Amino acid sequence: MISAEDLIHSACTLPLPQDRSVAVGCIGTGFIMDDCHLPAYRDASLNVHGIAGRDFSKTKQVAQRHHIEKAYQDYLQLLDDPEIEVVDIAVPPNAQVGVIREAVKRRHIRGILAQKPLGSDLAEAQEIVRLCLDRDITLAVNQNMRFDQSIRAAKSLIQAQPDRTSVIGNPVLATIDMRAIPHWMPWQQEQGWLTCRIMSIHHLDTMRYWFGNPARVYASFTKDPRTAFEHIDGIGLYILEYDCGLRCQICDDVWTGPAREGSGSDIGIHWRIEGTNGLARGTIGWPSYPQRTPSTIDYTSIGHQDWIRPRWDQVWFPDAFIGPMADLLISMEEKQTPSISGLDNLHTMALVDACYKSAQERKAIELPTGNLV
Repeated sequence: MISAEDLIHSACTLPLPQDRSVAVGCIGTGFIMDDCHLPAYRDASLNVHGIAGRDFSKTKQVAQRHHIEKAYQDYLQLLDDPEIEVVDIAVPPNAQVGVIREAVKRRHIRGILAQKPLGSDLAEAQEIVRLCLDRDITLAVNQNMRFDQSIRAAKSLIQAQPDRTSVIGNPVLATIDMRAIPHWMPWQQEQGWLTCRIMSIHHLDTMRYWFGNPARVYASFTKDPRTAFEHIDGIGLYILEYDCGLRCQICDDVWTGPAREGSGSDIGIHWRIEGTNGLARGTIGWPSYPQRTPSTIDYTSIGHQDWIRPRWDQVWFPDAFIGPMADLLISMEEKQTPSISGLDNLHTMALVDACYKSAQERKAIELPTGNLV
């Protein structure tokens, strides 16, 4: 069985590009860029050449905080800089396609890391992928939960080992249970979205990362009592069906009871994978942010009755955020497709769209197969 030491190494050692001099331009100055992307890039010694945002005064503050050489008046000025080869885009999903339409016009831009969700829906995501394919630009999508240490460790347990077995064996049931109160963004009120396209997309994509594409999904939404603005998706419940018999269940409870209104709280994210050969369970440390709380994993298998409990110091926010950008840069170096490519992410976007359709029609929705471009 895979050792705890090997598991920690596979979970926490994120590959880095050999050439870290590639000039990266960052678009967006919100929390996810300021607190996650830029600290991770700095720790990995990447070359963040410049940054642009909507408010130039804030852009200058963020640039100064992270020792970035150039602060641009707007994102078009950044895109026009011929030194920039890779663009990291962290803007609201409804603004993403417009930024990428401009980015692909610049011949010096070779790679794009786009924030999730990849546009407002599958149709916009498909347009973004086609734009990049037509201009031979490498596109990766920032599905950063795939790089959380606990999620990566679980993937190692699912995968076959050199003896052609896995710690888990054939997966039978997998669950993610989130009881947490995310910080919703002001632009979400304009979209009418709350949980599925912004938070649940992480968990839906994680199931795809672990097990591949499901055959169908059933989703049910109810409104979050705490959120005043009108929204379609508050608390979200999901069942993913695989033709092999595997079933996955996700509960995304963004209410969690009146924890902010004066009651006690019970907040956290727990996951569990049951297989024919073994069992793994874990936690995701994100709800404790900004307190550094590493995610965890425990596992056992037939012949090893004791639970193995490897632990590490790294955390998802911000340590794992080097993963998506490194994945993009390495794929450009090696002329390969990123593991989080735009083409792959179309299946996550299709799954998210199917969840909205399922909740509206109150039935399971079959998912598309094959190339979605």
